[in-house]
Order: sequence, then C-alpha cells, then structure tokens
Amino acid sequence: MRVLVVGNGMVGSRLVEELDGAGLDVTVLGSEPYEPYNRVLLSEVVAGKVDVAAITLPRPGGSAATVRTGRTALAIDRDARLVLDDAGDAHAYDVLVLATGARARIPEVPGLAPLPAGAHALRTLDDAREIVAATTNARRAVVVGGGVLGLEAACGLARRGLHVTVVHGGAHLMDRQLDADAAAAVVHGLDRLRIEHRTGAVTREVVVADRHVRGVRLAARGADATEDGEVLPADLLVLTTGTLPETGLAAAAGLEVRRGVVVDADGVTSDPAVFAVGDCAEPPDGATGLIAQGWDQARRLADLLRARAGGRGGAAREAAPVHGTDVVRLKAAGLEVVAMGVCGPGGGRQGSGRSVRLSDPETGRHVEVVVQDGVVVGATAVGAGPVAADLVAAYTRRTPAPRDPAQLLLRPVRGSRSEGDEPSPTLMPDRATVCRCNGVTKGDVVACWRHGATSVEDVARSTRATTGCGGCTDAVCGIVDWLRRSDPPAATPDGPDGADGPAPERTVSPEQAGSAVLTP
Repeated sequence: MRVLVVGNGMVGSRLVEELDGAGLDVTVLGSEPYEPYNRVLLSEVVAGKVDVAAITLPRPGGSAATVRTGRTALAIDRDARLVLDDAGDAHAYDVLVLATGARARIPEVPGLAPLPAGAHALRTLDDAREIVAATTNARRAVVVGGGVLGLEAACGLARRGLHVTVVHGGAHLMDRQLDADAAAAVVHGLDRLRIEHRTGAVTREVVVADRHVRGVRLAARGADATEDGEVLPADLLVLTTGTLPETGLAAAAGLEVRRGVVVDADGVTSDPAVFAVGDCAEPPDGATGLIAQGWDQARRLADLLRARAGGRGGAAREAAPVHGTDVVRLKAAGLEVVAMGVCGPGGGRQGSGRSVRLSDPETGRHVEVVVQDGVVVGATAVGAGPVAADLVAAYTRRTPAPRDPAQLLLRPVRGSRSEGDEPSPTLMPDRATVCRCNGVTKGDVVACWRHGATSVEDVARSTRATTGCGGCTDAVCGIVDWLRRSDPPAATPDGPDGADGPAPERTVSPEQAGSAVLTP
C-alpha cells in the first residue's frame, strides 16, 4: 500500500515514525528544506536558550520511508490518485495523508502589506533565525498577541536585553486559558522581567519609515477604536496573533473545508482515500493547536493504516487511551504558567465540578484545581512550579483526588517539600512519568540507558523524551546525570575520559544560534 504524506513537520514526521516496520511504501513531501524540527521550541531559540541544531527531532534508525525535503505539493488529482509537486514530479498514492499544518496569521493592519523590514511572524525555523538576527541591532520590540507564544517570545527578547512591550486585544493576557485573577499573577511575572504590556488595545497601524518598522500605533478597543492613540516606538515587531490552517491544497482538490480540513474521528476526509492530521485538520471535537493532540491523531491513524495493510503490516496495535493532550504550558525563564482541562474564564465554576483556588497575584502566584467524580478534571497554575508538575501528573494519570481538593494546592501531590526543590531521580519510582507528551517513564529512561544510550540525545532518539513541549528536559538530564554517576557505561577509546567524562554541550552563543542551519 502506497502512503503519501504531505507535510514533514512534527505531526507528519511522527506519523511516518509510527508507520515504520508496517510494510508500507511511504513517501513524504516536505516544503521546508530541513529535517523535522520541534516547532514548539522556536521561542527557546529566540531566547538563546537552545541552538537551532538542538531542536532537530530524532529519527529512528533504518526508516524505510522516502523523504523529499524542499518539495511543495501543488495539486491533488483525486481521480488518478496523484499529487504534483513544484519540481514537476507526480507521486502516486493509495492513501494520501495531509499534514500541511498551519501558517501564521498576519493582521490586516496598515503598514503590514507587504511586511516591512523588522516585522516578523514566529512560526517557522526561518522566522526564528530572522528574529534572532534582528535583535543584534534592535533596542525596542513590540510583540502583538498576548497568548502563550507571544509571552514566550516577549520573555525571550527581554532575555536578550531588548525593551519589550506586549500588545493584546483581549481584556487580559492569555484570555483563552486564564481568568482575570490568574492573568494578574502573570502580569506580576512580566513586571519582574521588566516587560510592559497593553491589554484591550487594538493595533491601528504599523508606523514604517524607509521600509523599516519604527513603531506601532494603538487605539483602545471599543467606540473610540477609530481614534489615534498611543504610539509605541519599535525597531522590531513580532506577530503572534494566531494561525490559519493550511487548507488551500485540500480546498482546490474539492475536499470539504471549513476552518480546517473536515475529518471524522479517524481523520478521514470527504474522500475515503484521503486523511488529514495536525493543525490543518478539523476533527469532530475541534482542534486545539496543541502538539499532543496532533501526535495522538498520528498514532491512531498509524494503527488504522496498519490494520488496512493486513498481513503485510501485521495487525493493528491496540491503541491505549490517551488523556491530557490539552495541557497548555508556557515555557519562559521567570514565568511559569500551566493550564489544563476545565480551566480559564468561568471554567472552574461550571458543571458539577468542585473548584478551589489559591490566588495571590501580588506575588505572582495563582493555583486553581477542579475536581469532579473524584479526579482532577482541570487546573491552572501560575508561578507554582512544583505544584503545577504534580497537578499535571494527577490530571494526565487520572489518579484519585483527596477528599479535600484544597490539599492539592497546599502541598505537592507526591508529598510536601520545599518550593523549588525537585525530587531526586534516586527517589522517583520507575513508573513515574517523566515526559508527559510521549508517555515516557523514569523506568523507560533507565532501560534505554542500560541498552546502550549514553547521552540525553540518545535517550531522546530512543524514547522521544524531550521532543515535545521541552518541559521534561531538566528531569531527563537529571536522570542521565544520575545514571552516569551511579551506572557508568564502559569507557570508550575515543576520548581520555571515556563515557565518565562530562557530557558534550550542544548549546552555542545567541549570535551563533541565529546563523546555525539544520542539515538539509
């Protein structure tokens, strides 16, 4: 069975990985000239916390798929079951999977058509590299969009020494995930980082001179939105105003498209030979835009295609139920925000769930948990790292909640410890989940180590840990460091220190991060 995957991003590449060994003829078309990379960590590249090469997704060894990078699909001939690419090649398929993702939404604002120098979206690797390069000469930056990505970008730019202002049209920051009290705690964190913000503000115009961004003119949302307001000086503008699913290819082929490509619970489009997964798809339960949902779709579709392949690919693997694909995590130095399940404006006060909260915005701390039928069905945590980690564990594992849910706020689920202290790897049980995105336990990491892994990169390649949101990287590094000390591998002849020596560093300077290039 010939499977053609259009899109080589995080979801498309995961699908191909899941199909490995199924006996299928798999071809991938990727419009970007790079190996698949972790788009979730682009804000970390902007911040200079990781280099470009470090976000490359590990590939399993011996993959039989044919991957063609730098190839853009132009048209689908559904009758002939062919896809034409921009190199003039036609690719035949029995099953076509669209994993075309989404593109950055550019606001229809005077001054942004076309994009002037100094104005950048943040969606692709090239976008991140251009922003990093622009920070060399920039002094003042404006980030339009106060959601998760916008705040991550703002914190990253501030880390590079720029004066940053976040402009958001909503009543408060992260208004899709947080209520006003939780957002007030986020504001405290921004103030501590010296990041300014404007909420309830409309971007009326981007001021351009000599084809370069010079400022952003605002107007208050409401009746006076047509009046000129404050002008924020800026020589760098970052647009994080959401995404639009890439549906042009599907629409031109006559597939049903609303906001995204309409699919059923199995990812099937209006054509039974065509599937869609990831950000381009619109499943019955809606699209979250979160990578965990896309990976779950890829896993379930791989199981379905294995079953279709019959004897050649073996029986479909039993799909374990997946819970917790809607955990939203903001990754920024000095600003910790996690939200999941029933949360956000009014979320904790709807239905039959019981909501308890601890809100102390003046210290940048806000925690709320919603319990229903004896389990955590939602939670919000701002500035409460250890508690947030345990709430994520309770939510994703659906462990029984205490009779008094307030105990979840007063101490971590695994037992009391000082805030800021992380559990030692020696005390973590093997069943403890380390990587929520990929369901990797401490025991998986230990087993991987004992089968020959000698670095975090090896563990990532074998288990996929650290390749999702990045929130588990410190924990995986801690376990690997502990194993290196307690169970060192045999020394190798390649270096005087062998495997007992320090692990090689992969980070580079912020300047190098802007110019590094992934291997095409």
